[in-house]
Amino acid sequence: MDKKSLGKVSATPEAEAFLADIIADHGPVLFHQSGGCCDGSSPMCYPRGDFIVGDGDVMLGEIGDTPVYIAPHSTKPGNTRI
Repeated sequence: MDKKSLGKVSATPEAEAFLADIIADHGPVLFHQSGGCCDGSSPMCYPRGDFIVGDGDVMLGEIGDTPVYIAPHSTKPGNTRI
């Protein structure tokens, strides 16, 4: 899915190294935050082919080549950063 990144994601070097380990073990992944009230309100990590990004989901940014999406009702323009 081609979505334009908002460039609102940052990661520490340690997080980038941990993500590289995850990708080495499991292949490409993506992060998604649904904005639900419980488990889904935390960013979740999925194998890239196992999660269908919704048409309305917003790509907040990327960590390297790993996209980070959020549900549209969970972001306010100019406010949300992960």
